[in-house]
Amino acid sequence: MSSFLGVPVDAAYHLVSDLTGILTPVLGGLAAVAAIVVFTMAVRLLLMPLSLRALRGQAVQARLAPQLVALRQRYGKQPERLQREMAALYKREGTSVFAGFAPLLLQWPFLSVMYLLFRSPTVGGTVNTLLTRDLLGVPLGAHWLSGAGPFSAQGAVFLGLFALLAALCWLSARIGRLMMARATGAQAAPAGTGRPGLLVRVLPYLTVVIAAFAPLAAGIYLLTSLAWSLAERLYFWKRLDRSQHRPRFPRPEVPSGAAQLTQSGP
Repeated sequence: MSSFLGVPVDAAYHLVSDLTGILTPVLGGLAAVAAIVVFTMAVRLLLMPLSLRALRGQAVQARLAPQLVALRQRYGKQPERLQREMAALYKREGTSVFAGFAPLLLQWPFLSVMYLLFRSPTVGGTVNTLLTRDLLGVPLGAHWLSGAGPFSAQGAVFLGLFALLAALCWLSARIGRLMMARATGAQAAPAGTGRPGLLVRVLPYLTVVIAAFAPLAAGIYLLTSLAWSLAERLYFWKRLDRSQHRPRFPRPEVPSGAAQLTQSGP
C-alpha cells in the first residue's frame, strides 16, 4: 500500500470497524456489509459539492461543444488565434476547459482510500478483519475466480453483484447520453443509426471488469458508489430543469395616471 495513503486508510479502517461493531447487535452477519455501504454513502455525501460542480462543468462543456467545433473549423490552421478565441469563449461563459475535470480529480484521493481499504488484506501491518466477514456465506475478502469457482454458490453471489453493476452502468450511460443531448440541444438519433464505436459502448462497463478481479468488499463499495453517482446525476438534472423552467412573474406595470396619483397622494 502506498505510504501516502497509508494513514488515511488506517483511519478509515478504524471508522468502518467501529461502525461494524455498532451495527452487529442489530444486523448480525450483515453488519460489515452495511458498514461499507453507510461509510461509502457518508464519504460521497461529503464530496457531493465537488460532484455537482463537476456535473455543472460537464453540462457547460456539452452546451459549448458546437461553438468549439465551429471555432476549430474556422481557426484550425491558426493555433494561436484558436487558443485566444476559445479562451474568450470560456471567459464569456464564466467557465474553463477544466471545469468538469478538476472537481473529479480532487475527489480521487478520498475514493482511492476507500477502494484500498476494501481490497487490502492488511491495514497498518495487521489483518484487515473487515474482509473476514461474509455476505451470504461468502467472505468479503474472497475473489470471484478463487475458492469454490466462478459457477459455485460463491460465484452466484458475485454474478448477482456483476448483474447489478452492469444494470447501473447501462442506466448511467443511457441517462448520460440523453442529458448531454439535452444540454447541446441535439435530438436522439433514430435506432440503428449513428451507433457509437465499440470502445465507447464497452467503456461504461469498466467497473464490472474491475469488480471481477477485486474482493467482494471492493465490489460492494463500487456498487454503492456507482448507485450514488447515478442518484447525484439525476438530482442535478432535476434541479437544473426546475431552475430553467421556474416561472418568472413580471413586476406589474402601474398605469401612468395611477403612478402620478400615488406619488402626489390623495
